[in-house]
Amino acid sequence: MVTKFFKEKNKVLACCGLLYLFLLLLPGVSGSTKIVDRIAAVVNDDIILLSELNRSFAPYMEKIKASGYSPEKEKEMIFKARENILKQLIERKLIDQEIKNSHISVSEKEIDNAIERIKKDNFFTAEDLIKALENDGKTIEELRGNIREQILRKKLINFEVQSKIVITRDDIKTFYDSHKESYSGVKKVYLKNILMQIPAGAGEKEKLAVYAQMEAVYKRIEKGERFEDLAMAFSQAPQASNGGDLGFFRIDALAPKLQKAIDGLSAGEMTKILDTDQGYQIFFVQEIARVGAKSMEEASPEIEQKLFNEIVDNKFKTWLENLRKRSHIKIIR
Repeated sequence: MVTKFFKEKNKVLACCGLLYLFLLLLPGVSGSTKIVDRIAAVVNDDIILLSELNRSFAPYMEKIKASGYSPEKEKEMIFKARENILKQLIERKLIDQEIKNSHISVSEKEIDNAIERIKKDNFFTAEDLIKALENDGKTIEELRGNIREQILRKKLINFEVQSKIVITRDDIKTFYDSHKESYSGVKKVYLKNILMQIPAGAGEKEKLAVYAQMEAVYKRIEKGERFEDLAMAFSQAPQASNGGDLGFFRIDALAPKLQKAIDGLSAGEMTKILDTDQGYQIFFVQEIARVGAKSMEEASPEIEQKLFNEIVDNKFKTWLENLRKRSHIKIIR
């Protein structure tokens, strides 16, 4: 029992010694110099230094300071943002540890391929990429390092989470049936109109005369005359020469008054005479169509990807939370 105690004590002292040596080796730090850095958090066998936290937090600090918050609100925002950044650093450290424990690796060829995709997506030559990185204060070596980390983490998530997910046809059908409005397309109407303008400054008698003329045209349409012919003959709209042809419109893009007027109408029917800002109008519904509608078969790939992403996100959060619970994490205030 005594031997075990001294063994554990020696381990602790050894760790402290290594940490002190590490701090001594930091630039500008020596035995006679005051140590300005400290540990912000311990994550299993690794540490997160305060300087690392401060570097990651600096851009958020600048944004908060520039937002014009009251002193109390600014303090609150800084505290929350700093806590979130530290949480992210801890999670990144845990993931990196899992990558190491799982013996996951990335080849130089994989990194090269990723860089080629970046160049292709941005229409960059090798020189363009280097220049763009220099403008951001980065190097190609830093880019390769970041890409390596991204690929490693993606492989870990695939190993721990994605490879265990199966989306069935029943899952897709359930989602499709409960989100039919998303796949029914956009309702559009093909409209034609006849417009009779009311002269500026017209009195009630003149308005009634224009209305009577429009009413006579309306009755002729009801008796079977072609809407297009009467539009060309009587309409004062710019589209009169085309038989009043206005084209397709989304229902929700129309003025509320017109939406109400055509509600319930079928193709081949027309509205009542409407008193509008332009004058008296009749609208004819030439066609009703749903644009962009998708059957379940057509929507299946999109739904499968959506379900997959949602499950991955939820399972990753659960996996990460379990990883945190079984890890030794100490935040040093």
